[in-house]
Amino acid sequence: QVRLVESGGGLVQPGGSLTLSCAISGGPIRPWAMAWFRQAPEKEREYVASIDWSGGATYLADSVKGRFTISRDNTQNTVYLQMKSLKPEDTAIYYCARNGLGPLASQNRQHYDYWGQGTQVTVSS
Repeated sequence: QVRLVESGGGLVQPGGSLTLSCAISGGPIRPWAMAWFRQAPEKEREYVASIDWSGGATYLADSVKGRFTISRDNTQNTVYLQMKSLKPEDTAIYYCARNGLGPLASQNRQHYDYWGQGTQVTVSS
């Protein structure tokens, strides 16, 4: 059974930084692209970042470009989201997900078959 567990969320002041981790168990992550999505209260879940199977190709939503970085360590079965210069509008539950279609990164939420339970990020003074 594939399981994804996010960690690293918390309360941070505007301008601060956090690094989220997503640990995958129940199988290797190497063949699969991975992504981060987020959902703010009363809003749709939205795409944040994705990474291909090797880590060689990464993509970011326009709203986080220049501030967030996605990476992965296939030897540790872990995906990361490094967040800098955080803004109050970044407040949301952050989810990692596995692309069930294979190794190429995608922004399409429908392509992702396994999801974590989410970790709360709150940006507030």
